[in-house]
Amino acid sequence: MEYKDTLLMMKTEFLMRGNLPKREPDMQARWNEMNLYEAVQEKNAGKPAFILHDGPPYANGDIHMGHGLNKVLKDIVVRYKSMNGFRSPYVPGWDTHGLPIETALQKAGVDRKSMSVAEFRELCAKYALEQVDHQREQFKRLGVLGDYDNPYITLQPEFEAAQIRLFGDMANKGYIYKGKKPVYWSPSSESALAEAEIEYQDKRSAAIYVAFQVMDGKNILEPTDHFVIWTTTPWTIPANLGISVSGELTYARIEHEGKGYIVAETLVPEVIEALGWEDATVGRIFNGADFEYIKAKHPLYDRESLVMLGDHVTAEATGVVHTAPGHGEDDFRIGQAYGLDILCPVDDKGVMTAEAPGFEGLFYEDANKEIGVALEEAGALLKLSFIKHSYPHDWRTKKPVIFRATPQWFASIKDFRAEILDEIKEVQWVPEWGETRLHNMFKDRGDWVISRQRAWGVPLPIFYAEDGTEIVTPETIDHIANLFAAHGSNVWYEREAADLLPEGFTHPASPNGIFKKETDIMDVWFDSGSSHAGVLATRPELERPADLYLEGSDQYRGWFNSSLSTAVATTGKAPYKAVVSHGFVLDGQGRKMSKSIGNTIAPIQIMQQFGAEILRLWVASVDYQSDVRASMDNFKQVSESYRKIRNTVRFLLGNLDQFDHTAHRVAFADLPESDRFMRTKLDQLVGKVKAAYDAYDFMAVYQLLHNFCVLDLSSFYLDYTKDILYIEKEDAPARRAVQTVMYDTVVTLLQLMAPVLPHTADEAWEFVPGVETASIFLTDLPEAPEVTEEGLTLIAKWNSFLVFRDDVLKALEEARAEKLVGKTLEAKLELAPNDETKALLATIDHLEQLLQVSQIEFVASAEKSYGTTGITVLKADGEKCERCWTYSTELGQDPAHPTLCPRCTEVVNSL
Repeated sequence: MEYKDTLLMMKTEFLMRGNLPKREPDMQARWNEMNLYEAVQEKNAGKPAFILHDGPPYANGDIHMGHGLNKVLKDIVVRYKSMNGFRSPYVPGWDTHGLPIETALQKAGVDRKSMSVAEFRELCAKYALEQVDHQREQFKRLGVLGDYDNPYITLQPEFEAAQIRLFGDMANKGYIYKGKKPVYWSPSSESALAEAEIEYQDKRSAAIYVAFQVMDGKNILEPTDHFVIWTTTPWTIPANLGISVSGELTYARIEHEGKGYIVAETLVPEVIEALGWEDATVGRIFNGADFEYIKAKHPLYDRESLVMLGDHVTAEATGVVHTAPGHGEDDFRIGQAYGLDILCPVDDKGVMTAEAPGFEGLFYEDANKEIGVALEEAGALLKLSFIKHSYPHDWRTKKPVIFRATPQWFASIKDFRAEILDEIKEVQWVPEWGETRLHNMFKDRGDWVISRQRAWGVPLPIFYAEDGTEIVTPETIDHIANLFAAHGSNVWYEREAADLLPEGFTHPASPNGIFKKETDIMDVWFDSGSSHAGVLATRPELERPADLYLEGSDQYRGWFNSSLSTAVATTGKAPYKAVVSHGFVLDGQGRKMSKSIGNTIAPIQIMQQFGAEILRLWVASVDYQSDVRASMDNFKQVSESYRKIRNTVRFLLGNLDQFDHTAHRVAFADLPESDRFMRTKLDQLVGKVKAAYDAYDFMAVYQLLHNFCVLDLSSFYLDYTKDILYIEKEDAPARRAVQTVMYDTVVTLLQLMAPVLPHTADEAWEFVPGVETASIFLTDLPEAPEVTEEGLTLIAKWNSFLVFRDDVLKALEEARAEKLVGKTLEAKLELAPNDETKALLATIDHLEQLLQVSQIEFVASAEKSYGTTGITVLKADGEKCERCWTYSTELGQDPAHPTLCPRCTEVVNSL
């Protein structure tokens, strides 16, 4: 007889190697064939809703690791909620308007000037939808489950129509107005920008000290006195109309070479040192408030610069601020208060105009040098140097922006700022600092410039009468919204103004019936920021407010911000109940990923080399609320963790062959104590993992599942139970007890890991005996039973045993190193436990089996002392059983089986 044939070795078709790059697409094809997304929605029909609203990624190019992080986090949430008692539909979205698509077409050779705006926009739409299709396949390859056949796309007519109605609602409430104010202006994009479109980079700039000579000192200052300003934007000197000082500061006259120079008193030493005036002296001290309405002479032109009191002036630089109302927010505000004009001698391309005599036709940065020369010739330039400082840049072109006063359309945030700040308090923020961050962004926020001077976007639905009167009425808004719903926003460019107005429309300011239409488009953040109206409030399966918005931390100034603004303005409520933000993905050295550096890793690379499951497990393993690092080494490490999890699942499945969980199940009360311990630990795991999912703490989910597989199962339970599973009779009570625990464990483990590892969980699900449900995602997670006092006592007891077991393993490892024994079954232990451990061990059966040694003997003293017990490791007595490999002094009691121990003899004879 071949005794090895009598062993009940593990048997399963669930493969050891995942071969994920090949197997995942097959699994996704299966999900598609069975309409899994629709089946999940049908399963959860009637349950409470949990709505995660997808922040729309921009439809341009391949997805990057930031997309991968974001989409996997969302999918984990949605899959978990869908298995935990909620109806949680996921509608993916795409942001499709804006400059990058215009630029992409121009780079591809499209000659925009050779076609109409409407024709160019049609090409933009075609390109955008191609990009949507491209990205959609990559998101699906990540295993992200959603309603991909019915996404929301910001160029869809129904979305644009909802956006127009939202705009009209804000206009009707008086929140929309047109004004000439300094805004962020990108010469490289030839358009205004919102704060959300600004990023800061280091820039080298000229820094100049300039003297403005007093013209009318109001009997306080002399004609030989000068106000000293410091600026890093020499190109704005031609636009200077005033000088700002603080009424709260005192100022000193620095006397140098017969002239006086006015600076803040506390800054005198700093200024003297900067100008190198070693022989300068300090004269009279003045109160800043006394300077109001003094007039100085512009250093380049024959005009006045008015001295004003400004609360924006601080004791920095010189304490005297050059003021150009056309080129700064504070400058504009104080200029309005003092009745100054708004002078902006720079055009859309950043070129100086005729309003800057002597510099017309120069790009503003090139004008810096010429203006410096002119100031020096005028005797007004006190010093020129260069500094490196943080400066605003266009986030798309990566080039510097300027403040420039232009006629723009604005949303008046200040009119409903208090309501926004109140709503921020009502939202759950993860991490908590998100609340403070968004609060601070709104508490001092100016109005939102919503107009853009581009072609590809949703046009501002505004008409102008013959005298320039702006026309935005409920009637016109409703008509335009209906037109957009029927024809798309391109109709705005295909028809004349009169043909876009309601039939028979008249206006007192247009007696001849002549109208013009606005040519600007809306800020793209207004597009995505209105998705709560265009998606949540209109799609029947969704609800407003959403339960969750989950995006990168840059969206505090982006989508979180614009969505809150438009929602509070129109509904009085935030569009979300909770906001979760994640950090950026950096390379392995902590650097920003950049094509120019060559340190980018694309999700498609990871999926082709390792599989989407590895990327997903990596997402769960990192502290996503901070910036995270991604390198090939990271993914190799995660692959090893995945291998351990997969092999644990395979071992569990492999030992359930022929197990019928209804006929063979052993009741909990009838389980041996070690099995009850593992079953109770499993219940405890369910509670901890579900709590971690609920808290969006996916790193804890990963650690709990990984540690349970590696420590609780592989290192302990699955290790010692091999002796039962392989050796005992198929229907032995001890074996059925272990199989009962293993069955519950594999079912529960697969369900708990399914949101993170959907391909693996669903693949393994097919091999769980007795399972009839077509997909694990059509099942519900187990409830987390409360662990009783008895259960906690049981866990504490066996945790103490595991501490003792660790001491035994140390002793056995040392014996192996000394070549005393090879495998642990070759060992006999002499134990001299302390009193506490002795009492514990007296209550535990099958100690040799639990420790996987052949014999144990309790003695008064042992060779070496460990924490819980003294231990002497000896060679086991007797000979090795051919079947179970345990050493025994009782081999061959049955002459028919001379090489078997009594236990194996009994099993073999019963076959």
